[in-house]
Amino acid sequence: MGAILPDMDQLRQKIEKALSQLGSSYSAYGLTLDLLHGDASARRYVRVSGDLPQRSLVAMILAPEQARFSEEAMRGPQADELPFLNIHRYLDRSGVRVPRVYLTDESLGVVLLEDLGDNTLERVLQVDDQADIAELYTRAVELLADLQARTTSNRDEACLAYTRSFEFDLLRWELDHFIEYIVVADRKQTLSGPERQVIDQAFDKLAETIAGWSRGFVHRDFQSRNLMFKEDDIVLIDFQDALLGPSVYDLVALLRDSYIVLDTDLVDRLIDCYLQACARHELERPARDKFIRQFDQLTVQRKLKDAGRFVFIDRVKGNPNFLPFIPASLNYVAEALTRLEDLADCQEVLARVVLELAP
Repeated sequence: MGAILPDMDQLRQKIEKALSQLGSSYSAYGLTLDLLHGDASARRYVRVSGDLPQRSLVAMILAPEQARFSEEAMRGPQADELPFLNIHRYLDRSGVRVPRVYLTDESLGVVLLEDLGDNTLERVLQVDDQADIAELYTRAVELLADLQARTTSNRDEACLAYTRSFEFDLLRWELDHFIEYIVVADRKQTLSGPERQVIDQAFDKLAETIAGWSRGFVHRDFQSRNLMFKEDDIVLIDFQDALLGPSVYDLVALLRDSYIVLDTDLVDRLIDCYLQACARHELERPARDKFIRQFDQLTVQRKLKDAGRFVFIDRVKGNPNFLPFIPASLNYVAEALTRLEDLADCQEVLARVVLELAP
């Protein structure tokens, strides 16, 4: 099940104690606390408004037993500080727009942050009929290229992201996550010995191929719910699981987003926009044909993992809110597989147990 939150009285006490450390201008009287819609992690967020210099701020409430650790499997040294704070400091120093941190008190399990509002890229597209989807996504793609340029030129081994990476074992574990939670848990299917051999060989080859690509800083979840619009800025959030991986990874996360499905022609134009932005930043990228193949290969790996993760979040954490996004994830995989002839046998086997993966 999901992490158990303190009740509102306990939350108020924690937040008041945190505010008291900021000085006399932060009054603890007359505060209004509003629980915000959370993600799939153990973190929860509370908007704090009242007699505050910033009018409002956001309290990130940490689950003590999980405060230092990623909920995604990965290797690397145990963090000496909160991964969020470690990577926040690196990105902020590199000139990436991230939320301001006002206070951290790990003993309370509270981090006080800048209130960015509610305008994620996803929400802007849902509530603003006049929103120009191509313009917004062009800005997001250019932000990604800028992020990659800044992190390429400002590599810092003290940043936790540079101590862990998308190695074979992690990529392969994520593919097994799909088998465990979609094929077995959700579809109640089993794979025969020969069928499982076909899948294992294909998954081994896919993970080995991706692990062999050159690596740079990867946000790991660069998608419409983690891009916040505040005034003229796009602010990056939810970066605490960043690691080293292929440059195409974050582009797949953005353009193969389970929450926002983009028109195929727009995706093609945005890929070109990304490659052009990388060229302006003097970032080396493969020729377009090779890059598109990498994009499809990473789509298969990432979106199979996402589909499995959504079932895991429901079955293990008691949160069914991500289940409606499984079909989009599987549709992305089916589309990409039709262009990857070397995975045709894999697609044929998977389609027998997960019908959405049929060509």
